[in-house]
Amino acid sequence: MSEPLAFDAGGIDWNKQQGLVAAVVQDATTLRVLMLGWMDRDALAHTLATRQATFFSRTRGRRWTKGETSGNVLEVVDLRLDCDGDTLLVLAHPRGPTCHLDRASCFPDAPGAFLGELDALIARREAERPAGSYTTRLFDAGVRRIAQKVGEEGVETALAAVAQDEAALLGESADLLYHLTVLLRARGLSLDDAVDVLRARHAPGPVVAS
Repeated sequence: MSEPLAFDAGGIDWNKQQGLVAAVVQDATTLRVLMLGWMDRDALAHTLATRQATFFSRTRGRRWTKGETSGNVLEVVDLRLDCDGDTLLVLAHPRGPTCHLDRASCFPDAPGAFLGELDALIARREAERPAGSYTTRLFDAGVRRIAQKVGEEGVETALAAVAQDEAALLGESADLLYHLTVLLRARGLSLDDAVDVLRARHAPGPVVAS
């Protein structure tokens, strides 16, 4: 069983919504908004203890865990409290469709980061190694071969930038991003790890008094 999730609930204002707090669930990988629910103290405590998103049903008057009948649970990885103390942002990995209409999100047109979806798909390919998959062949070939492909795609992207049209450049860029994602996964890393490096580089530095 997973360790309980650490979260300081001391800043929640339980009085604004008669003992409830709104909980916006977001896909931790793609950042797509998945659903909106409500939590009371008991639902929040159960979420933290089990790492499975649990809510309070205002119509049924009881606690319920997402996926308790369908199996499509939401595995919570982090919670954030908004500035007013009355709304939680729940970051989770969905295990199956979130919406009861068998859609990924209760908001069908909610935007998400496709690179995150691609990274998650490549991670599944690495774990499952389905037969006939090009990604499987790359992983089976090993890091050296994948790194070679990244080098080839990088050169082709550079050549397209100076000698071909926009469509060719975009196509080569897409190939480069895909193979780079596979290479990172082959080394036990992810696109998020690379983005974290970029984020750290662009974080504001300490203020130096003049």
